[in-house]
This record gives sequence, C-alpha cells and structure tokens, in this order.
Amino acid sequence: MLPSEYLMYKYKGEEIQPKRLPLDKANLELATQIIAVFQNAFDSRVARWVLDEVLSALEGDDTGYRVRRGLAHILSSDYSTFDIVSPLEPALLRERVFSAAASSVASRDSKNAKLESVARELSATLEKEVSTEAIEYGLYADLIENRILTGFETPSPQQLLERYNLAQAQGVLYRAFDLKLSMYRNTQAEYKQLFKYLKLFGLMHYIEGDAEIGFTVTVDGPSSLFKPSTRYGLAMAKLLPALLLVSKWTLEASLRPKRDYGEQLELAKFSLDAGCGLVSHYKKGELFDSVLEEQFADKFEKGGGEWTLEREVDLLPLPGGGLMIPDFRLVHPDGRSYLLEIVGYWRPDYLRKKFSQIRNSGRDDLVVAVSERLNLEGAGVKLEGVGAKVVWFKGSLLPKQVLELLN
Repeated sequence: MLPSEYLMYKYKGEEIQPKRLPLDKANLELATQIIAVFQNAFDSRVARWVLDEVLSALEGDDTGYRVRRGLAHILSSDYSTFDIVSPLEPALLRERVFSAAASSVASRDSKNAKLESVARELSATLEKEVSTEAIEYGLYADLIENRILTGFETPSPQQLLERYNLAQAQGVLYRAFDLKLSMYRNTQAEYKQLFKYLKLFGLMHYIEGDAEIGFTVTVDGPSSLFKPSTRYGLAMAKLLPALLLVSKWTLEASLRPKRDYGEQLELAKFSLDAGCGLVSHYKKGELFDSVLEEQFADKFEKGGGEWTLEREVDLLPLPGGGLMIPDFRLVHPDGRSYLLEIVGYWRPDYLRKKFSQIRNSGRDDLVVAVSERLNLEGAGVKLEGVGAKVVWFKGSLLPKQVLELLN
C-alpha cells in the first residue's frame, strides 16, 4: 500500500475518486524505467541510499514526482528485500572496533591498524576472509539507508501499474469508519475465502442473507465508536484485494476525510463494484482447508457408490449475523441430501465455537465427523443436544463410515 503523502484523489460532490494511471504507452514506459532502476540496483547489490539517489536524479524536475515516488515505494515495499550485510551483527562489530580504537590515540594510521587487526581476528573466528572495507561498511549496516537490495521480484510494467491503481483505492479506505459489502450469486468458495480474510484482518462484521439471494456484510469498528483512527482503516484497505477475488459485489464506504486546510467535507463516500477494473495480487484459496478434507474427497471419488460429493455448496446463516460453511454436501439420486462437517482441529476455542455453530444452525441434515484424538471434554464441549448426526473416526475419515450412518 501507499503512505498518505503519495495518495492522489479528487471529489465529485461527496464522492471521493482515487487517481488511476491508464495502462497506456507513456505510463508503461515510466513503469519500465523505474523497474529497470531497481533491477540494476539488485544486480549491483547496492545500498538503499544509492538506489534513492538514482531515483532522485531520475525524477529531476518532473512535476509528476508523486506518481514516480508512489511507483518506487510499491517496488520497495512489495517486490524488494533489503538486508543487513555485515561480517558480524553491527552492534557487536561496533563494540569490537570501538574497544580496539579506545586503546590508542586516534589517527589515520592507528585507525587502519586497528581495522586490520579486527579484520584478522574476525577472519580467524569466522573462517573466511574479512576485509577492512567490509568492517567499515558493516559498522552501520543496520541503518535503513545502508541495507543492501538482496532480493527483487521483477514485476511487469502492467503489474506495477495495476498494483499502483489498487494501492490508490486502498488508500481512500484509510479514513473509512464503516464499510458495506453486497455480494450475490457467487461460488461458495469465494464467499468462504472472503469471510476468512475478514477474520484474518480482525474486522468486526455482521452478515445477513443467504447463498440464494446474496449476502450483505457490514464492517464496523472502533473508529466509528470512539475517535477517528487510520489503524482500522488500514485493515479495511487490506480487505479490498480479497474482495476483488469475488465475482459479483458492490462496496460502499463512509469516510472522514483528512482536514489539511480550508473548507472540507465532514463526511465523504467511496464506492466500487465488480466492474471497477482493479486487479488483486492475492491468490485464490486452496480447494481444501486441510489434508483430512482432501484425503476424504479422494477416497470418496473411488468408493462413494451412488452418493455424490459436492464441495462447500451451502452457507448456513446463524443467529447473531454469523455463518457456518460445511465442508461437503452428500447427494443421493433418490433426493436425500446431507451436509458434512469434518472436525479434526484440536484448539479448545475452535472446538467450542464450532460446536456452538452446529447447535445454532438448527439443521437436521447435518453430519459431523469428529476425530477421536480430540479432547472434547477438556475443551468444555458436550455432544448432548448437538442436533446433528455424529460419526467418530481415527486418523483419516473413510467414506464408508459416513455412508453407513446415512443408509
């Protein structure tokens, strides 16, 4: 993402519109130029301050310096690795050199002699040659500007421009205090992945709706309850690339614009939809959440008989605005259908939450497969009144164990 000083946007009434760079020849050439600077710096293993000087010289008097700096920031933060390069941890190296220097009067000759002495000691200790130049540089190698560009994942010019445009949209959400997402007729896997990101980023949310009609997710947070804070807005901004992985959606956000000078809006609006053209850099989730699920699906394909196994096809709304997403649905040609949830994870808080969801689901077509390795009693979980069919398994879950319960 971009720091606030590189964000560029305009207002249309109450609506805020972040800047976007067209993927045209001029911008692609600009992106190519800046990527080449980073690539050359990586090939030469230069320090960060050297890279910054090259970028500054390249910028010159260009009035579009904020765009250049924004592109460079994205390359630095998202595609580059800067490491401390020193023969010894810099703090320890400073201790050695300064201790050696304290035993004599400061002079050019004594400096060189002490550096050579420390170099010999380190060469013997580390069993590799250490030069006086490496020691001089390593003394302050832990400073940000002295770190070396040791890794660079080269993007294409188009990828860099796409990341920049996404970062500008994310930056608008820094000042958000609530967010409303409307989603409809998407795959269950897309819903599930988005809901995982909501939890991952610690966003307080309320979910309404169902898979047939669609879901409305209201994201709220401390900034709306107490005082404005960009920390929660940063979490909302991180959610945007995850939302882009969903096929059909709209986003509406309420913002408190930053008041720099003059008359400004007290509140602003920001909206997006699935046709916005922004591109996510997040990866789509794995098909299975665990080895247990993957093994069960593989075995079912060979020994499921007349039954058909479908993956994550139901989202069950729960009282209080939550959702439960069973792992599988089993369908028989005669019309029978059951939902299957595999519980193999042992953490007590997870078990309590999972079985609370099962009780609250109110479904009579739910089958729960529980590993015998789980200490349900120790987690404070009781199966009485759970309202679902329960099957126990050791190691991996076999299809016949489930089917025997259903036939």
